[in-house]
Amino acid sequence: MTLVSQSCGLERNLPSHYRLGSPDVASGRAPFGLACALPSFPPAESSRIFPPRLGFPLRGVQAQADCACAGPSRSRASLCLSGLRAMAVTEASLLRQCPLLLPQNRSKTVYEGFISAQGRDFHLKVVLPEDLQLKNARLLCSWQLRTILSGYHQIVQQRMQHSPDLMSFMMELKMLLEVALKNRQELYAPPPPPQFYSSLIEEIGTLGWDRLVYVDTCFSTIKLKAEDASGREHLITLKLKAKYPAESPDCFVDFPVPFSASWTPQSSLISIYSQFLAAIESLKAFWDVMDEIDEKTWVLEPEKPPRSATARRIALGNNVSINIEVDPRHPTMLPECFFLGADHVVKPLGIKLSRNIHLWDPENSVLQNLKDVLEIDFPARAILEKSDFTMDCGICYAYQLDGAIPDQVCDNSQCGQPFHQICLYELLMSGEMS
Repeated sequence: MTLVSQSCGLERNLPSHYRLGSPDVASGRAPFGLACALPSFPPAESSRIFPPRLGFPLRGVQAQADCACAGPSRSRASLCLSGLRAMAVTEASLLRQCPLLLPQNRSKTVYEGFISAQGRDFHLKVVLPEDLQLKNARLLCSWQLRTILSGYHQIVQQRMQHSPDLMSFMMELKMLLEVALKNRQELYAPPPPPQFYSSLIEEIGTLGWDRLVYVDTCFSTIKLKAEDASGREHLITLKLKAKYPAESPDCFVDFPVPFSASWTPQSSLISIYSQFLAAIESLKAFWDVMDEIDEKTWVLEPEKPPRSATARRIALGNNVSINIEVDPRHPTMLPECFFLGADHVVKPLGIKLSRNIHLWDPENSVLQNLKDVLEIDFPARAILEKSDFTMDCGICYAYQLDGAIPDQVCDNSQCGQPFHQICLYELLMSGEMS
């Protein structure tokens, strides 16, 4: 992709050009300077598609539909009208997402306005071909926008090639612009003063170098570790800013609840680490409950649960499982439960849960309470193989599909075949099921 700029565009802040497949580029007649590094899009031809413009009466839309779909078949006209309505919905969505980008003609092949990112507005113009395909469109941008996106022309080209409509492309372009602006800010940000490094090294020494897991070369990212009373290791990642400690660092932890540390300009790594330890202690009971479930049952999902995971799908038997959601603040209380499997197997379990719910004792563990309430013993990994109660989907013949396992089971007691929900949906939509 090339960026072609005109001298008048630089003087008057008019748009420059992103173009694909330009004859000038192919023949070696591309302009000099920055334009030499980027391609050009062919000019749009006259439009022959007339999507409805927002605010126009439906009668005009119908007339356009009749004109575009002239023929003996009413179904064809209806299909065209539904397509025009879909375009109108897309147009409304584009107006909501990019209110400063407006159509410049009735055929909606030219849009001009501004795209906003990081509190700044950038002028641009989009020229669509008559078939409204983004892969053959032209993107014209101001010299400020061109400069910011100069290192991203291949990504812009890729997004234009694969975006289904203008709204999707504008959302992609906006996210890309956010990243480009953030990278420029970080690239040109002045380095911290020497006191930043000296005070930080002193704080780490006071805290203990044995608790330091990682630090980058700029001392802007630090990882610290801690152990709870049960011997579990936990990490906290700190993103320090140039004005530290005047500005609080960003904290990242693997907790099931939000972690927000209080911070003042007089705070240090020691104070934030103390809050980290206190949060770990408050969640100890929750992790004890989840660890017991992971050790003494066969957890189907997630296979490798992070410390932040509050849900477990536990195998009860052949193609029967229970999904529980534990409250991290009250881990021994009755969790949210629902069963997955054939009705003739699941219904008796639901009846037992309703009948014995009064037996739930918060003094006992969640696993023990589930055994008492459901009147069952959970199969354990130590005595069973995975194939004993896991079957592949009867449609795609795979157990995992995009990370999901079969969660729908045939209600026929002589069948019990499991399926992925998405596989059933696609099969029913295709009309191949009699």
